Amino acid sequence: MKILQKPVGMMEVFCYLVMDEATGDAVLIDPAGNEEELAAWLQANRAVCRYIVNTHGHADHTCGNRRMKELTGAPIVMHALDDDFFQIPENQAFARAMGFPISPPADVRVEDGDTITFGSLTMQFIHTPGHTPGACCLLIDGNLFTGDTLFVGAVGRTDLPGASFEQLLESLRKLTRLPPETIIWPGHDYGDQPTSTIGREMETNPYITDFLMDED
Repeated sequence: MKILQKPVGMMEVFCYLVMDEATGDAVLIDPAGNEEELAAWLQANRAVCRYIVNTHGHADHTCGNRRMKELTGAPIVMHALDDDFFQIPENQAFARAMGFPISPPADVRVEDGDTITFGSLTMQFIHTPGHTPGACCLLIDGNLFTGDTLFVGAVGRTDLPGASFEQLLESLRKLTRLPPETIIWPGHDYGDQPTSTIGREMETNPYITDFLMDED
């Protein structure tokens, strides 16, 4: 398996290319801009994009969906709750006001525990609401793509429409049950390094140490 991480778009969202090197089958996680560059990235790695996957529905993470679908023919995948929530006109209006293109509806709507397979790899969707109603973390062979649910040393905002700090804490509790060696690939480079592990975050992330560990 090959994992490549690239900051794209005006919000410098981490987009990920995850690829089965034996077959070339790949997924593109959170195409957040620079679509022609991403298409060239796929070509340079001889990757065939089978799915365009969103960790959540915020426009800074989904603004490249439409163009990448045109360029690759791959279906868009999103949790059903966010697919519904971010197709509401007022939520789309907010995204347009921020200057982001609107994503079309998802072609594949997923729920907690669903999986998709590309090549020999399987991606599992772990529903982690809190930042958005349908936020998900994506687990592939010990690698967890956390979007804006969990950063290195921080978490996503909970002061936006559809967010809930209480739900986010429950989602973090769910993630702490994963093996400590699970590698975290966040949605933004907000920490002291671009990746982490569940074990490291359980020791150093204040949203886990202060809000969860003190309860246990």
